[in-house]
Amino acid sequence: MPLHLTKIAFGAQSFADIKSWYAQRRSPNLTTRYRPTKWEQCIGGSLYWIHQHSIVARSEILGFSETSTGRWSIDLKPELIRVHPRPKRAHQGWRYLKGEPPRDLEEGEDIGDVLPGKLAGKLERLGLI
Repeated sequence: MPLHLTKIAFGAQSFADIKSWYAQRRSPNLTTRYRPTKWEQCIGGSLYWIHQHSIVARSEILGFSETSTGRWSIDLKPELIRVHPRPKRAHQGWRYLKGEPPRDLEEGEDIGDVLPGKLAGKLERLGLI
């Protein structure tokens, strides 16, 4: 079973910003200073995007490559898949996703009225959702 990573969609004001970033690139990738220690297990997994304290989408990880500057590139499939939002605290860089990943939204499925990530996280910690 592949490992998954999480990453903040830094600078995105809305999900449309993340989507447009993907639309503008033929082969999307992220650069990072250090390659994950379990990088081989991440290939075939997904990078889950966090926006406003919720996991909102994912991209399949195709591989890792070293750049000419000595940094590492996380190469992603050029497809952004919406998932059922799940509360997730903000963090710097990438992290391994713990537990079961959120399931993908089906074609035509609407997420409905979703609680803001911070509020959903607090209610979850209290055992109310």
